[in-house]
Amino acid sequence: MKPQDLKFTKEHEWISRDGTVGISDHAQHELGDVVFVELPKVGVEKAQGSELGVLESVKSVSSVYSPVSGSVAKINDKLVQTPELVNKDPYGEGWIAQLKISDMQQLAALMTYDQYQAFVGK
Repeated sequence: MKPQDLKFTKEHEWISRDGTVGISDHAQHELGDVVFVELPKVGVEKAQGSELGVLESVKSVSSVYSPVSGSVAKINDKLVQTPELVNKDPYGEGWIAQLKISDMQQLAALMTYDQYQAFVGK
């Protein structure tokens, strides 16, 4: 996925129009090498801003928050065996989950790529 086609949160998650969620390149750099990923359960309802998963890196443990409200439609179970995909390809193979978005207005209210770049000082 191209970052320019995604929406971003102030907590450094991204989401695509189809509900795929991951963390930004900036966030994975800050975290360092990801060594463990705790994924959500498929079918679980998530409110905007609620914890979607957990990333454990060599530096710290960080929560991943749901950018919008919706139910978990899919998870990236490749991350169980190869959590480093979050670092290697944060906008592609390193996605975390896919949500069935319940409120598209929430998606529209998130930052564009350019707004996010300004937010992180790039």
